[in-house]
Amino acid sequence: MQAQKKRILYTKDLCKSFITGNVEQQVLKNLDIEIYQGDFTVIMGNSGSGKSTLLYALSGMDHPTSGTIIYETADGKETGIADFDSDRLALFRRDHVGFVFQQNYLNDSMSALDNIMVVGLLRHNNRKELAARARELLRRVEIGDGDCDKFPTQMSGGMQQRVAVVRGVINSPEVLYADEPTGALNSQNTQNVLDILSDLNEEGQSIVMVTHTLAAAERGNRIIYLSDGVISDEVELGPYAGNYKDESNPDLEKAKERHRRLKEFLQDMGW
Repeated sequence: MQAQKKRILYTKDLCKSFITGNVEQQVLKNLDIEIYQGDFTVIMGNSGSGKSTLLYALSGMDHPTSGTIIYETADGKETGIADFDSDRLALFRRDHVGFVFQQNYLNDSMSALDNIMVVGLLRHNNRKELAARARELLRRVEIGDGDCDKFPTQMSGGMQQRVAVVRGVINSPEVLYADEPTGALNSQNTQNVLDILSDLNEEGQSIVMVTHTLAAAERGNRIIYLSDGVISDEVELGPYAGNYKDESNPDLEKAKERHRRLKEFLQDMGW
């Protein structure tokens, strides 16, 4: 019998509207969603469906227009963040949330290591221990000590995004959010970043990722499809089983079955 998943956040009647001129556009419409610990949740949908808007609301990067967002944090408390002011949201994100953007937003005047340290020091006082953790994480994404002191302009786009992933997890967030994290990368760098996210998830990191590509969606165990600001449907695929095209993959048949189910689901959604 499969153990019941632990819920780490949920929303109730979540709405988000934008006003352009005298016209109000409702992007999220009374949306209820639950996110579970250890899941790699992928949010998909056509352009304008509300994917990124939902991600920004869940992560505290933006305020919803109305509704409830509740985090069930590691200390067992329920924390509603929908009504937090900007200062309280910033503190909450620091302590509970990581974020990886499509554009990496690294500071070009700081080294790779310092781009990570500046986020870590918001929460940790021991610079020496923090630097050791940052270097260890960078090595895990194949950025060695010799590259830690490079500036972003001296690094490839793929290396920059790997630094951005490390920056996102430096404070051990309860949830790592990723908004089209491979959207600006070539195919090889896309594979590298997705491998890193999969590895983090295997180690227990909860991830919520927005994507428009099948290759990225394959990494999720749970796929949620948005249409016009509401959830159309979702599918549970189980853990990532590797590349369905790799004949040397020991889980090849499982990978092929996951791929088939995902494609069938997306076709049913009109994707």
